[in-house]
Amino acid sequence: MKAGVAWYGRLVGAANDVTPRNPVDIAPGLKAPVLGLYGAADTGIPLDTVDKMKAATATGTPAARASQFVVYPDAPHAFHADYRPTFRQGPAEDGYKRALEWFRQHGVA
Repeated sequence: MKAGVAWYGRLVGAANDVTPRNPVDIAPGLKAPVLGLYGAADTGIPLDTVDKMKAATATGTPAARASQFVVYPDAPHAFHADYRPTFRQGPAEDGYKRALEWFRQHGVA
């Protein structure tokens, strides 16, 4: 894997049999940089958890430290899903452009 893009995935949570670790737990050991795209109005992914993810990547491998996070003001969860009422065209288009550029930058596309 050369790079990844996370569209508003949950970053922290309680460990259980199905999810023994969460993204924030493995972030320092990333082997590929991740672009995280989040909405400031996402009630399921609080902004403090995005901050925790930023902090976890900042102390990790070179790939983890190369990760970047973008938070779109006023964007709710699933802002890229054009079939849902939470769709926000501006952030969706910007996020898509950023994702394509991220992949190009890291030799994926």
